[in-house]
Amino acid sequence: MLIDIALDAVGSDKAPEPEIRGAILACRALPVRVHLVGPEPELRDLLDEHLENEDLPIAIDHASERIGMDEKAAHAVRAKRDSSMRVGLKLVREGKAAGFVTAGNTGAAMATAKMVLGALPGVDRPALATPMPTAKGNPCVLLDVGANVDCKAHNLAQFAVMGEMYARTVLKIRQPRVGLLSIGEEESKGNELTREAFPLLKALPIHFIGNVEGRDIFNGHADVIVCDGFVGNVALKTSEGVGRFVRDVLRESLTRTVTAQVGALLSRRAFNDFRRRLDYTEYGGAPLLGVRGVCIISHGSSNDVAIYNSIRVAHEFAKAGANERIEQEFASRPRRGAPDHEAGADAAIQ
Repeated sequence: MLIDIALDAVGSDKAPEPEIRGAILACRALPVRVHLVGPEPELRDLLDEHLENEDLPIAIDHASERIGMDEKAAHAVRAKRDSSMRVGLKLVREGKAAGFVTAGNTGAAMATAKMVLGALPGVDRPALATPMPTAKGNPCVLLDVGANVDCKAHNLAQFAVMGEMYARTVLKIRQPRVGLLSIGEEESKGNELTREAFPLLKALPIHFIGNVEGRDIFNGHADVIVCDGFVGNVALKTSEGVGRFVRDVLRESLTRTVTAQVGALLSRRAFNDFRRRLDYTEYGGAPLLGVRGVCIISHGSSNDVAIYNSIRVAHEFAKAGANERIEQEFASRPRRGAPDHEAGADAAIQ
């Protein structure tokens, strides 16, 4: 049975070309039906060019407006009622699609998702979670990576709960280790936010390992790392920059030093494997955790491979029922008025 995924076809920097190519890749490789959301005449012409005579489960849902990267989220969400984001998210709300993918304006995507889909009960702010490569091979979930620039301690505790559930349900990590990103491992280290959040995370029924540092994002010491959206976005963009730098330097060094044909072939294979492990396009978009529906937000610079992988993530997220499990677990946790030993966790998740 095909799973329907709505795709914002005019979201990325170079839209709609990457979206159409990515949708075609996804429909060839995955059990999905992709709904391209955007101006139908433009999308129809391009889709026909790329498909030629190939019959793939791709539909077009018309939306007359698009939200630009430079537009202010609040204004765009209110003013553009027929935007590709709003139309696509309505498909999810109405049960016509199991998930929504966009490479458009992150702030607008978050605001529209919260307005159209609504937040899960017990969640004050949705958070963007992204898997990061580690030396041990398993990804580490970093959240929030940009949805909430300013946070309070109880927001970080909610992020920890959602990130831990995501790691268990989608990444299949049996008992995820959750860390709080700070400038030192000691409980007293960090700023006011991390010091206030530490006891809240410690009181939660999760495997909290305490403070972790920036290097722990990549060494596999933690499975989930929690921070506010400002710190998380800086960490994410810095990591991408370092990854590109190392990749380019390594390519240059291999080109300059490897002369033997066999050696060049082996080095090329190793380099390609290294590049894949660092390439953000291989990991797909970041799920927006905490809204009542699957919403995946990808890079504005996404190419067709990144769009394909974002659709793959939406498919996996929907198939695993991750949102439903998060909602169920929040609903099953003790509420205010619980015994004193549960008060810390109770305050964090409300």
